[in-house]
Amino acid sequence: MPFSLGMGEMILVFLVVLLLFGAKRLPEIGTSLGKGIREFKSSVREVQSSVRVDKELPSGEEQSSADGQEEGSPRRLTTG
Repeated sequence: MPFSLGMGEMILVFLVVLLLFGAKRLPEIGTSLGKGIREFKSSVREVQSSVRVDKELPSGEEQSSADGQEEGSPRRLTTG
């Protein structure tokens, strides 16, 4: 059963949110939500590109050897 909202339900949800948070807080909430979505999308793109890079490495070449780690030792995740 698909989930869908009609116009009446959307207006009701908007009115409840307006009553809970007030008219002055709604733009702040929208801005914060937009920033969060943008950060999530950029993180997903970053993970997808790193997966593509890992798949493109030749089979004889190990990324851990390029990092100076011994073979068989666990790799550490670094952000940067």
